Amino acid sequence: MKRLLIQVGLLQIPLMLSTVMVNAQKKKDSISTAKIDEVVITAYGVKKEKKSLGYVYQDIKGTTLVDARENNITNSLIGKVSGLEVVKSSAGPAASSKIILRGFNSLTGDNQPLIVVDGVPMVNFVGASNNDFWNPSSDMGNGLSDISPEDIENVTVLKGGAASALYGSRAGNGVILITTKTGKSQKGIGITISETVGFSSLMTTPTIQKSFGQGTAGVYPISFGSNTTGLSWGPKIEGQTVTNWNGTQGPLRAYDNISSFFQTGVTNTHSFTVSNKLGASSNLFTSASYMTDEGVVMDSKYNRLNLTSRATSKFGRDNKWSTDVKIQFTNSKANNRPVGGSNSGNYYSTVLLMPNTININDFRNDQGKGSTPYWWQSGSGSNPFWFINNVLNEDVRNRYMMNGSIKYEFNPWLNAEAKVGTDTYTTKYESRAYDGGAIKPIANTYSTGMDRFYENTFIGSINAHKDNLVGKWSGAMSVFGQISQSKLTGVSASGALRVPNYFSVGNISNANPSSERNSESQINSVFASADINYDNFWFISGTARNDWSSTMSSDNRSYFYPSVSTSLVITDMLKNLFNKDTGKILTFAKLRASYAVTGNGLPAYQLYNLYKLSTGANSSIVGSNISGTLFNSNVTAELIKTKEFGVNLRFYNRVDLDFNYYDTHATNQLINLPMNPLSGWSSMKINAGDIQNSGIEIVMNADVVRAKDFKWNMLVNWSANRNKINDIYPGVTRYSLGGYDTLSFNAVPGGYYGSIFGSSYQRVEDANSPYFGKIILDANGLPLANTTPKLLGDQTPRGLLGITQSFTYKNWGFSFQVDGRFGGEFYSGTQRALLASGLSPDTVVNGGRDSFVVDGVVASGSGYTQNTVAVTPQNYWTAVTGRGGNLGINEAFIYDATNIRLRNVQLTFSLPKKFLENTALQSAKASLAVNNVWMIKSAIKGIDPEAVYAVGTNAIGFENMNFPSLRSFLFNITLGF
Repeated sequence: MKRLLIQVGLLQIPLMLSTVMVNAQKKKDSISTAKIDEVVITAYGVKKEKKSLGYVYQDIKGTTLVDARENNITNSLIGKVSGLEVVKSSAGPAASSKIILRGFNSLTGDNQPLIVVDGVPMVNFVGASNNDFWNPSSDMGNGLSDISPEDIENVTVLKGGAASALYGSRAGNGVILITTKTGKSQKGIGITISETVGFSSLMTTPTIQKSFGQGTAGVYPISFGSNTTGLSWGPKIEGQTVTNWNGTQGPLRAYDNISSFFQTGVTNTHSFTVSNKLGASSNLFTSASYMTDEGVVMDSKYNRLNLTSRATSKFGRDNKWSTDVKIQFTNSKANNRPVGGSNSGNYYSTVLLMPNTININDFRNDQGKGSTPYWWQSGSGSNPFWFINNVLNEDVRNRYMMNGSIKYEFNPWLNAEAKVGTDTYTTKYESRAYDGGAIKPIANTYSTGMDRFYENTFIGSINAHKDNLVGKWSGAMSVFGQISQSKLTGVSASGALRVPNYFSVGNISNANPSSERNSESQINSVFASADINYDNFWFISGTARNDWSSTMSSDNRSYFYPSVSTSLVITDMLKNLFNKDTGKILTFAKLRASYAVTGNGLPAYQLYNLYKLSTGANSSIVGSNISGTLFNSNVTAELIKTKEFGVNLRFYNRVDLDFNYYDTHATNQLINLPMNPLSGWSSMKINAGDIQNSGIEIVMNADVVRAKDFKWNMLVNWSANRNKINDIYPGVTRYSLGGYDTLSFNAVPGGYYGSIFGSSYQRVEDANSPYFGKIILDANGLPLANTTPKLLGDQTPRGLLGITQSFTYKNWGFSFQVDGRFGGEFYSGTQRALLASGLSPDTVVNGGRDSFVVDGVVASGSGYTQNTVAVTPQNYWTAVTGRGGNLGINEAFIYDATNIRLRNVQLTFSLPKKFLENTALQSAKASLAVNNVWMIKSAIKGIDPEAVYAVGTNAIGFENMNFPSLRSFLFNITLGF
């Protein structure tokens, strides 16, 4: 089936292309989205003709992001850019989303592209600071989620090395350029008001069997107490009278606790913008938006205020001087973000796994602050309503992004520009847990902290462009100098309280409750770009950049990143040199190729070993190593070498088809090589390894129909990436990326990035045995586990597909997007837990739980015999989920990550202009958007392969009791005056 789906995805492009060509012969209009001579913004704001680019280039209009109505604009990119994958956390409102372009390039870095907003880098932090399996910290969102979609004019994705090399060591994983809006001349007064209200609910949840109730071995609990079983291996539910947990008598029935516990989330967004031209040479854009999101868990809230003001102006003699100044402020506040992990504080885990014959609504009341938890298991503090009222968290982030530039035009072909920008934020966070008696050590604790960060960027440039320098040769050149300074400081304190429920650092009982963080770095750079072209059909571009980083030793501080690219427009060449026209069928053809070197630098304070001071016995001062890693001052920056080849074809001026092939090698990986703990170090920092990513990308943009009143546009993105670990280090057979217990995600020489290793079924390994490959069982007929790590799969997708269909009829607009991920595997801890507890539908066969004989063999002397011992479903699944480690026999819970979904549906209506005559309104539009509409295909119903346990790690194939993904309905009205 998987092979069929991939083939369908590949074949669909030429099939649709054929359809478009047939329709294209009937109409001669051209697609507006693919103008041949279009000028685009590239690295550092350099303007170039789109046809001159020797690398692949994709952009997304801001209106596309706005219409999707996603609170986190990162999620709006899914399916719209070939080779772009978004890994999402489902941990409540404004949880993190991580961007991966063309696979993983680094074993230790976050593998995200650099985000640049109006020429200034933006820090896109992601995930939780602590991803502990049992008690992780809360996910406070990714940096990109601070931006309001209403402020964005355009998003440009630079995927290849030649496209991003000018940004140096921070652009090893690509660049995403965000251009915000500027003031424009408007009809009317230029004011736009937008109001959005949205409703969210759980998109999909695992199916719970409702045939059998609480108990074990088919027997309902005789009495309830602290040791009462929480399993659902009890009797068949037939309405028989039983004694409930509270001593009352009643019929045995099943409850839908998930639906009872989770509420409908409500989102409101208010937006106000002013865009206008002030006089002949000045423009002003000002916006304010306020978003509130009340999540599907009661008392979980997220608020975000965005204020932006941007002014551009030209002045002086002949308007040779120009300035661009922007101030952008974000205030975000989250209350009671859900926290994952295998603990009682994970609301979803508790509600999902509680016996289905107990009603969660019985425990809503009397759970006030400081109360004793009220739960069906006496002495237990697992009541999720108690946690909602008694275990509270809050984080507030104030963020400023400011930039200003001044530019002087010496003459029509020469100018100079100076730009300064800053990205700075302060985050304050706090967690309070009231005293609850039975749930120590979670109860009666307090933690608080504050982080401050800034990054200042100073850029100066001289830019020249001259046509017909020598005959038909034209050229352009830019020279830059840049200084980037960043600093992060933080302080935090946490611990148990002396006096219950008095939340103060002074009341913490720890001897050393507080800790401090301090990180500072600087990169100085000089770089240049040069472009030449012959007769406007053959283009050659080159870039060169040298960085000097404070995080590297003086001998290795300097590193060089070059690139070269070329573009040959075949149609223009034939026309200019031979006066040949390719006709109406092939209206544009371009070949391109490029080679580039980019890289990843070393984070701050990983060059020399650092020590922290603490208080020991008798008030002595104790120094200890901070990280446990033996740092090496001789390491150098990672190098990523990329080769690309592509072709861009346009048919009938209506079908734009772009094909691209790339091959990337990430060498000199900065890794922590494991060491013998007896050495006093857990690992050593070294340069090693070679990660290869190679693949194809196909993008088709076609106007299928362009009649007077009806238009149909189709955008298709397909990418296939092969990620391979060519080498790591002599003697290293596996390098861990993450995991827990027997389950681990690794880089393996010769294998894929994220190879999954774990416990497996014991099987007959003698190829000469008639039982070769059979599962080995114990004397009771139950599977045995092999705890020696075995390769079980890998997390790497083989293909990504996105199809967007857009229709307009007069004043109506309708669009929908289908996207899919093909290949790769993931481990599902949720499925393991459901099977262990007896709640999975797989524990019920044909409406019953009859004993069965496992197809396997039992050791007999020096050989094996076929198993004949019958086992109960409970005993079987208890063995499979309990043997081999804390996560069961891992092999049993590895699933195909292929999934296809209807991502987004939008319907819009614009009020006809004739109804706005003689009114203050210039425009009026209403829209409906639905996100995460339908999971068309997934290996496990109710579990979203797109959501992972922790986005802050590179082990993205690990799912464990993740909160469900959400479906949202959003209604919007936008009025322009």
